[in-house]
Amino acid sequence: MNKILILAVGSLMMVSCGLYNKYERPDVNTTGLIRDAVSDADTLALNTDPNFGQLPWREVFTDPQLQVLIEKALENNTDLRNAALNVKMMEDMLKVAKLAFLPSVALAPQGTISRVQTDGATTSKTYQLPISASWNVDLFGNILSQKRSTQAKLLATKDYQVAVQTNIICGVANLYYTLMMLDEELAIMTDMEQLTKETWDMMKLQMDLGRVRSTGVQSAESSYYGVQAQAVSLRRQVREVENSLSLLLNEPGHQIQRGKFYNQSLPQKFSAGVGIQLLSNRADVHAAEMALAQCFYDVETARSKFYPNITVSGTAMFTNNLGAVVNPGKWLLSAVGSLTQPIFQHGAIVAGLKVAKAQQEQAFNTWQNTVLKAGNEVSNALVLYNASEERSQLEAKQVAVLEQNVSDTQMLYKSKGASYLEVIQAQSSLLNARISKVSDDFSKMQAVVNLYQALGGGSR
Repeated sequence: MNKILILAVGSLMMVSCGLYNKYERPDVNTTGLIRDAVSDADTLALNTDPNFGQLPWREVFTDPQLQVLIEKALENNTDLRNAALNVKMMEDMLKVAKLAFLPSVALAPQGTISRVQTDGATTSKTYQLPISASWNVDLFGNILSQKRSTQAKLLATKDYQVAVQTNIICGVANLYYTLMMLDEELAIMTDMEQLTKETWDMMKLQMDLGRVRSTGVQSAESSYYGVQAQAVSLRRQVREVENSLSLLLNEPGHQIQRGKFYNQSLPQKFSAGVGIQLLSNRADVHAAEMALAQCFYDVETARSKFYPNITVSGTAMFTNNLGAVVNPGKWLLSAVGSLTQPIFQHGAIVAGLKVAKAQQEQAFNTWQNTVLKAGNEVSNALVLYNASEERSQLEAKQVAVLEQNVSDTQMLYKSKGASYLEVIQAQSSLLNARISKVSDDFSKMQAVVNLYQALGGGSR
């Protein structure tokens, strides 16, 4: 009884020594985490409105055909299925960790028949039906810290599943918008192909009339073939992107049904939320923190190994062999308590604690870096959107000017007011400006997707 009281007092003292502490988030500096997309000097003054990344993905990507593709990818994607299986495995491991608090019970029945080969000998029959139970008394938090470590690992595994889901949603959206961008560029090439063909025909007519030398016709013909070559390259890219998107759907490569590039409706106003929201909304940031929590509990486990291991075991056995053959059988009961105090373990316990602390410090550094990376990605997405929007507005004006320039140059050429080189140069400039505008409009779409992903969206 005295020993039990001593152990009880000792267990209460261990609480003050930190063996039963729970993980608490360390301080992290999120000041200036996200740069302002316009000002070079200031960081973004974030507000507390609902985070753009917290919107359900159907409210961000409203194209019906895109929604069908995302739903199919979430249902069929192999990586997401494997992530779900990882979560299930960790849930099973957590069940095992919780059951470690209960006694282990074993049943080992035995029976013996013996006979001495002598005259008049009788056959001896004995049996034993033992039930044994062993309970590890977790006074020093060893089992508790292991369970909490497993819980943190389960949360990190679920975060990985969410991260995979977010990557799939945003990956499908990016490839879908890429296909529409290529379609738009291909349509521009088709228009330009017709325009350069008309110019070539006009040059040939002018040569027949003796107004243009053969070099002018050759330049127009070369321009026509160049546009055709670019169209061939675009059609190849379309096939490759369709194959990539089909792979995300876990399907063989096939044609993807899609809408029109300039019919898309995407959000234009964003709230990135306060910096601390990134810690809970982004799956990879939260997973890094759960890895830190797991290391925290691993340190607790390593520290608990310095203290005694207390085990209580008991056996209840129904047998007819109590030193002599007795019938009917009797119950034989026994109970044993043991305490194992580590004294010299070749430095393994001390080294284990040092390693656990070093791993906790590594996990903290990784978590801090992940937070900074998240802020960096949000900043990049915001500046990409703003820069692409500004460029697109300027390029729209440029396209309008160049379209008028092509028309005026053709008229001047027919009246001998411009050379054939001016006509070809005007068409080339218009082509480049139109392609550039489509590219920047696509960058705006990509920036929306990147921002949604950077803020941890797509998990609902």
